[in-house]
This record gives sequence, C-alpha cells and structure tokens, in this order.
Amino acid sequence: MNAVVALHQPEEVRPVLSKDISLLLDYIESNRFLPTPPDGSIFVGDGDYRAIGAEFLRHFVEIGGLRRSHRVLDIGCGIGRMAVPLTQFIHPERGSYEGFDPVLEGIEWCTRTITGAYPNFRFQCLDVAHAIYNPKGSVSGEELIFPYGDSAFDFAVMTSVATHLMPAELTVYAREIHRVLAPGGRLFLTAFVVDASALDGQGRDPRLGFERAGEGPCWHADKDAPLAAVGFDDGFIDGLLLDAGFRIERKSLGHWRGRSAAHYQDVFVAVRSGGER
Repeated sequence: MNAVVALHQPEEVRPVLSKDISLLLDYIESNRFLPTPPDGSIFVGDGDYRAIGAEFLRHFVEIGGLRRSHRVLDIGCGIGRMAVPLTQFIHPERGSYEGFDPVLEGIEWCTRTITGAYPNFRFQCLDVAHAIYNPKGSVSGEELIFPYGDSAFDFAVMTSVATHLMPAELTVYAREIHRVLAPGGRLFLTAFVVDASALDGQGRDPRLGFERAGEGPCWHADKDAPLAAVGFDDGFIDGLLLDAGFRIERKSLGHWRGRSAAHYQDVFVAVRSGGER
C-alpha cells in the first residue's frame, strides 16, 4: 500500500525535479509561439525578455518552492516577463495567477495577449504613484491596499520591485503580502542588500555604486534618479519581514556585488506564519 501511495502522490506534494524544470525552460526559450511584447514596449529592465523570465521560473521552483497548484500573486507584474513562462508551469485548473502594476500599457498587453489564452491568468492596473513608472498616480505607496482578500494566495512574487521603493512603502507592501498570503504561503523577493562585500567594489556591477541616502537604511545608485536603483542596509529587509509576521527561510546574495551566485539580485524566501505549504 505504501509503495502505491508513493507512486501516485497528488500533484500538490510531488516535487518538481531539476531535470523536468530544465526541459521546460528549454521549451519556453525556444517556443516562438509564446507571446513577447513588441520592441520598445518593454519597460521592466534590460536583458532578454524570454530568457530572464525563464531564469526566474527556475528560481521560483528551485529556490522558492513554487508548485503547479499554487495561487500566485505577481506584485509589479510589468509587461508579463514573469507571467509568460508561468503560463507553462501553473496548472490550468488547480493553480492560478494574479498580477498588478501601475503601468496601464503593460496591463493592457498582458490582458489582451495572455488572459485570452490562459483564463486563469488575470491582470489589473493599480494607480499607485511612483516617480519613474507612474508619477501622476492617485494612490501613495504608503497607503496601498492590495485588491485581494485575506489568505487568497499561496506564493507571492516581488521581483525588482523592492529595488524601486522607499522604506515606508516596502513596509506597507510586506504587511499587505502577509495579509493576502495563506498561512504557510511563500514570498519570493529580490533586492539589493548593501553589505561590506557590496561596497568594496571588487567585480561589482559598475552601474551600482551605491551611496548612502541620509542616515539610512537607503542607498541610491543615482542621486539624480534615486528610485532607479534602491539598496538597503544589510538586516533591514530581514527585520521588516520578521516584523510583518514572516519567517525567513532563505537569504541568498546575488552576483551583482561581484561574487559567484546563481542569480543577479539578492533573494529572500520568506514563509507566512501559521503553517507550511
């Protein structure tokens, strides 16, 4: 009996093997039928749109513990760079995806291009003010309330968002993520953690010569555009997540600082208190 049960575990508890995710990522990168935004419309950073999305899918699964049956929230979903590869992973019936962003053009493209083919993927625009992405927004990031119910998600993605927020805003985001995650739900967050290795300059990305802003905990790479790249004192995000009710499962420093790593930005994986998933 035990052997039969082990062979037929429900999908929710079966691990995704590295070889399986590697095959899927090869398929995603080579599939010319998967949607890609037109040139000039990608506002979510440099690099290859499809390759970066596939890379993050690997991180979500292998570092973050994402499962096909998870209800996923993508905070700052942009123009679908994370969503497109996730369409090939999230189960069409047992899993789901919600994304929001302040840039209307990105949401319109995602809704038109992705939701039409994958109805369990939904997108909405929130008019959150941001000096770079939505300067005329009607809602302050310090007053933001996510438009979702309590415990609505199992996995939250926050890639390259904390790198464009001030501390008070990031505190609000952490609180709201904790609210909308189910007990045991998981947060995958990327950031720039400014520690001694980031400041010594050996092999560091030359674009990220962070300078302290005031008394901390912020560091800015460009004083003329402070929200273009925001770093935080080592320990600040850790404390913020703990205060919001998370347990930090993993903290992995990235190769932007000139050290060997499997990912560019620094990665936090945090678990909402109250259970495991």
